Amino acid sequence: MDKQPGGLPDPGSADDLAEFIGLLGELRAWAGSPSYRSLAQRVGPLMRPPRTVSPFTVVDAFKTERRRLDLDLVVAIVRALGADEPTVGRWRETCIKVHSLAKTGGPVGVFRQLPSDLATFTGRREELSRLIAAAKQHRDADHPNTVVISAIEGMAGVGKTQLAIHIAHELVRAGHFADIQLHVNLRGFDPELPPADPSAVLEAFLRQLGVPAQQIPASQDERAGMYRDRLRDRNALILLDNAADEEQVRDLFPASPSCLVLVTSRRSLAGIEGADLCRLDVFTSDEAIAMLARIVGPDRVEAERPIAEQIVQACGHVPLAISIAAARLRSRPAWKLADLARLLRGGVGALAFGGRALTPVFDLSYLGLPKPARRLFRLCGWHPGDDFTADSAAAAAGCAVEEAEQLLELLLDEHLLQQRESGRYEFHDLVRAYARGLAEPEQSALARVATWYVLTAQDANHLLEQPPIEAEIEQTYGVESLSLTTYEEALAWFDIEYGNLRAVIDTAAEHKLYALVWRLAASLHSLRGLRYRMTEYTRFVELGLDSARIAGDPLGEAWMLHGLARASRDEERLEETESYLLQIIELCRLNQAPAMMWRQTVALNNLSVVYNILRRYDDAVASLEEALRICPEDRRTRMECSMVSNIAAAHFYRGDHAKAVEFFRHAQALYQQAGDRRGVVASWGDIGLSSLRLADHDGAFEAFTTYLKGAREIDSLVFQGLAHLGLGDTLADTNRIGEARAAWKEAESILAGIGHRNAEVARERLATGRVEPYTVS
Repeated sequence: MDKQPGGLPDPGSADDLAEFIGLLGELRAWAGSPSYRSLAQRVGPLMRPPRTVSPFTVVDAFKTERRRLDLDLVVAIVRALGADEPTVGRWRETCIKVHSLAKTGGPVGVFRQLPSDLATFTGRREELSRLIAAAKQHRDADHPNTVVISAIEGMAGVGKTQLAIHIAHELVRAGHFADIQLHVNLRGFDPELPPADPSAVLEAFLRQLGVPAQQIPASQDERAGMYRDRLRDRNALILLDNAADEEQVRDLFPASPSCLVLVTSRRSLAGIEGADLCRLDVFTSDEAIAMLARIVGPDRVEAERPIAEQIVQACGHVPLAISIAAARLRSRPAWKLADLARLLRGGVGALAFGGRALTPVFDLSYLGLPKPARRLFRLCGWHPGDDFTADSAAAAAGCAVEEAEQLLELLLDEHLLQQRESGRYEFHDLVRAYARGLAEPEQSALARVATWYVLTAQDANHLLEQPPIEAEIEQTYGVESLSLTTYEEALAWFDIEYGNLRAVIDTAAEHKLYALVWRLAASLHSLRGLRYRMTEYTRFVELGLDSARIAGDPLGEAWMLHGLARASRDEERLEETESYLLQIIELCRLNQAPAMMWRQTVALNNLSVVYNILRRYDDAVASLEEALRICPEDRRTRMECSMVSNIAAAHFYRGDHAKAVEFFRHAQALYQQAGDRRGVVASWGDIGLSSLRLADHDGAFEAFTTYLKGAREIDSLVFQGLAHLGLGDTLADTNRIGEARAAWKEAESILAGIGHRNAEVARERLATGRVEPYTVS
């Protein structure tokens, strides 16, 4: 349609009543799409004489299937939409003209029912290309036998309607479906009116197809049959916008293969058999910037490009949100883009302007949900992680996993959730913000989620052969952990959920769930050994230590001090390590519970390692003797493994590497008997280093090769990096420098990737070619 200066639609371009009504709708869009209710309130005082006007009366004036309009009502609507008096006069004249043409048999245009194509339509090249190609290919086929149905679905505000309208216009402009174009807004999600009755839609379509009112059947089935008959062999395009569900549109499909149906809905339309489904996502960054520039002007956007990117990011790349934000900016010529960016920091509620807002659009989807789905939607909005599974969602809601899965699938069908990986659900940022705005977080729901993570992490650590936390968590919620059965499943769970675990720890601390905070931090101990991640591990352990002390929990305090001791030991800050271990020992001496006795035993054993490195051998022996004296009977097997390994380390640091190899092999046998795969693998690294110091290159090469194989089997990146480092040293000692450099390069890549301190050792090897000794684990 033609436009006047300033973007106003030109009523003079209308050839018939339907086009005039379409332009009236475009005028409403130009004015910011005020709701029919608010427009009715404005129109009433402008009528002659003034009177109360029903919203339904105003709605009827925008229906393109109408045969006549009330001239006074049209004039009042145009005035209420903000047009000046000369413009009002042009609308009055055109309204009289199109009514006259209709009475005298002039161009009626009953088949040209498409809404106007927006001048601001942007992007969607891939979707346009695919859907248009599907329509054309079908029409060019030699023997088409079914009607083409393209269903466009997606979240609220993502631009489904505008894409469908643009596709329809592109096809018609190219000469396809030139006979008939029918359009209806099915009001599947209308704030003021119920969904359109398919029978009433069929009646309107039949009237537009020239069927006299008295000949239209009464029943929906008969109307559908007549509709299909009238469209037989006609080149027709039917646009069914905003469908509530598949049932609403089923009888509106013609049967002729010469027809095309475009359906849009914010609900899944997968139930339409044979339909070409197009799930519309938000804009790409480039598309979002292009739309902003098209509305507010490219010069304005390019002048503040970084701020423009912040704006579209705040809008979540959602077309409707960008349109609302851009309309506000366009109306404020004195504003800089930074002014709008500051406004948008107010969240989803700030996306409102000129009668349009994002929150009411989301309301329509949310309020249509059954009550259990609404509750789960709100609770999942406060889930600490970036995504979640049915199991963790069930923990949040306190319901069965099967029920949570059904509700999550419903939310997925309603496009209130997204799914990028099978079994995992996530929010679009704006939808998450909307969900959180519906209610404050429930403390009990957060506690249930954190408990689920603690219990599952404990089970995973057991499968990873890590020592359990001695004190069971107080189970007041009836939460069940995820069922994990193998080492590989446990490590994969930690890898997938690591980001969520971090978020859960921070959220639990924020909400003072202290007993859960330190247990969550303790659960990451196995990842420290397998994936390193030392900086984050230390932060979480410090957070856990604060929580344990606030809660007055000595066992939690001992566990967290142990974590800090291990972290400082890995970074070779031995004085700190000694201090942490001595604090544990003193704490345990004041609390003689069985669990604390074991913590004291572990601390004394680890203290002996520190003393060996510091060459305080008498202190090391004394610590081992005391550890053995107080070790609980049910833990002696595990402690014996560790003690023998520490004795081996003592020989290593004293320079008796032959004895070190002997005791490391003895420790390895004990680890094997105890079923501790990690201990067995770690021992190969220690045997390799000791053998290398003895210049036993064959023994070192065999040990490091076995170390690497075992590290891969247990999927330890730390051990893999150290094994490559040891292999490189062994190869360099035997003058195989090319192979050594390849091994060092691999070591540097792995160790740098996890932030391990020995990445620098590998870099020095690559730079100098010299082998400098480093210590056993």
